[in-house]
Amino acid sequence: MSVSLDTNKLKNYINGKWVEVKETTSVFNPANGKKIVQVPLSNRESVNAAVSAAKNAQKEWALVPAPQRAQFLYRVGHLLEERKEHLSKLLTMENGKVIEEARGEVQEGIDMAFYMAGEGRRMFGQTTPAELKSKFAMSQRVPVGVVGIITPWNFPIAIATWKSFPAIVAGNAVVWKPASETPIMAYELAKIFEEAGLPKGVINVVFGSGATVGNAMVHHDDIRVISFTGSNDVGRNIAADCGRQLKKVSLEMGGKNAVIVMDDADLDLAVEGILWSAYGTSGQRCTACSRVIVHEAVKEQLEKKLLVKMKELTIGNGLDENIKVGPIINQAGMNKIKDYIEIGKKEGARLVEGGYELSGSGFEGGFFFAPTLFTDAKPDMRIAQEEIFGPVVSLIPVQSLEEAIEVNNGVSFGLSSSIFTQDVNRVFQAQRDLDTGIVYVNAGTTGAEIHLPFGGTKGTGNGHRDSGVQALDVFTEWKAVYVDYSGKLQRAQIDVD
Repeated sequence: MSVSLDTNKLKNYINGKWVEVKETTSVFNPANGKKIVQVPLSNRESVNAAVSAAKNAQKEWALVPAPQRAQFLYRVGHLLEERKEHLSKLLTMENGKVIEEARGEVQEGIDMAFYMAGEGRRMFGQTTPAELKSKFAMSQRVPVGVVGIITPWNFPIAIATWKSFPAIVAGNAVVWKPASETPIMAYELAKIFEEAGLPKGVINVVFGSGATVGNAMVHHDDIRVISFTGSNDVGRNIAADCGRQLKKVSLEMGGKNAVIVMDDADLDLAVEGILWSAYGTSGQRCTACSRVIVHEAVKEQLEKKLLVKMKELTIGNGLDENIKVGPIINQAGMNKIKDYIEIGKKEGARLVEGGYELSGSGFEGGFFFAPTLFTDAKPDMRIAQEEIFGPVVSLIPVQSLEEAIEVNNGVSFGLSSSIFTQDVNRVFQAQRDLDTGIVYVNAGTTGAEIHLPFGGTKGTGNGHRDSGVQALDVFTEWKAVYVDYSGKLQRAQIDVD
């Protein structure tokens, strides 16, 4: 399976034009270490140019009726459909995830295009009775203005569409900083926006580092919203900076997600859910399962079944249709995982599978780590508390559903959780008491659909949601409108009969 890119050096996309940047850095395929493309390292001036273009374009874009704005997203959706296979291969090449996962991610972008295009006719406000005679009252959504979005490398097209599509259909203009590790999806999506005829300046792509480009966006007076997905440390700093500027900010950050397996669970189904949630994308998902909280009555049985299936996982270049686990994104990611393996050992968890880097035939030049399982972990261990972002799972035995829920909730994150049980009473108790933004029943911790809100509680975010109709919230303001047709001054709360 081969794939090629139409350029060896990417450019920024600003005001409908492709703008070359002298300083660049190389992007490498994490499966084999081969250089793919040069990506710009833009400066503050590039950000200023993009924001200026967005600010000018937004004034006219906001005047375009929302159903007409939506037509551009329909075109984008159709172009994504036409290029799905090509985009999927490029995504695997730059990100490493296996090709079936890449296809699923591109499909998320397609789904989001059509869903958010539909919101162009459903951007409802409210009408409400006024308290005075001959007076009309209503509220409506209006665009915020210029939106800055900062997206991560692990879902380079899906998360970009979660943020840019609702921003655009709501009447905003966008400045987008993609992750430097995976810039090709941003380049391809910008080309699609251009081909779809989106007016110049409505979408602008500025490549570069978070320290330079991201920081300039966060502190630019004309960017009124920052939507960020990434690490907690960076997200907290963005929140603090935006707070001082009274700037709207949406954060989606880490997770320490758990699958709960009760004593009445279908263990074969639970193993399937754990494998997919823990080792899909090599564990490099904010929704990845990194804890399995298992009832002690079935702990040994589940562990044996899981170990058997782990040994069947095929690892390698994700462009091979037979591969189930791809590479880690880069050496820094590998080093972090290795550090946590040593931490887990020192803490006293028992390593029963994996825990090492893969090398030799089929792994040359790439960053591959064996799917890893710790057992007999304690809830307060660092490997059971901190996000590892790799194919590492810890089994934590418990004695009851109540204890399982307590362990699940005993971390600083609150993104996703899952329970396997055949007891409907346990299901309803769990979905009530688990303090995560997403709860799955008899499924793993991944699998969000674009028409439901995506996000979490506690250290995972700040209450906003990507995806679903709720995605419009951060990209719009509410405007209240009063129309008095009485022909005289009427004072609310005073001139009431």
